[in-house]
Amino acid sequence: MQTERVRFPGGAGHEIAALLDLPEGDPRAFAIFAHCFTCSKNLKVVGHVASQLAAEGIGVLRFDFTGLGQSEGEFAETTFTTNIKDLVAAAEYLEREREAPRVLIGHSLGGAAVIHAAHKIESVRCVATIGAPSDPTNVRQHLIGADFDELGVAEVSIGGRPFRIGKDFVEDLERHDTADRIANLGRPIMIFHSPVDRIVGIEHAERIFKAARHPRSFVSLGEADHLVGDERDARFLGHVLSAWAGRYVDA
Repeated sequence: MQTERVRFPGGAGHEIAALLDLPEGDPRAFAIFAHCFTCSKNLKVVGHVASQLAAEGIGVLRFDFTGLGQSEGEFAETTFTTNIKDLVAAAEYLEREREAPRVLIGHSLGGAAVIHAAHKIESVRCVATIGAPSDPTNVRQHLIGADFDELGVAEVSIGGRPFRIGKDFVEDLERHDTADRIANLGRPIMIFHSPVDRIVGIEHAERIFKAARHPRSFVSLGEADHLVGDERDARFLGHVLSAWAGRYVDA
């Protein structure tokens, strides 16, 4: 696998840092991977899945959302809507520089984001979610007790790390009807979820599956944790995803 460091303007104009994982030879297709809430493109599951997909001929663009990782901007000024705009900007970058993406992959809140973004990216043939919430407002569990100052900003601890988050982020979550977006996705969807996920319960996968229309698929991640930290689980996920997506991107 060859990995290139790239940058492109995000949905709000800030420079986005990304990695483009490429297979040997010409890619069968390109995918975009959206990471989880407050995570980054360097999370283990993102890297392992991207590596497996590249080994099986699919190029993957993984990037840091605005204000996270190595991307520019202030996280406190971002919202779920800006996440969706960053995904659209990533698709536009791929179309300009390589080839329009045919696969969208999202982990946790990134899974909810790719469901919404798919409606704005015509080239997408299929969508996969990993441990995704059926409603982005699930994120509020991380914000219990947040004390917003007069500027509408609060400092919260997520995964033991401090983040400054804006009140606009919380309010913006309420504006998105994810059930409707799932029902009208118009593309095949693959739902990966662990039945022992303690961050986003398995009931969320059930709701997504019931709201989706065929062709829809579900794959259990067994004993994997929410972050799918075991490389074997992540590579299994990538292998199954490659085989499933092949039905739609190779046609």
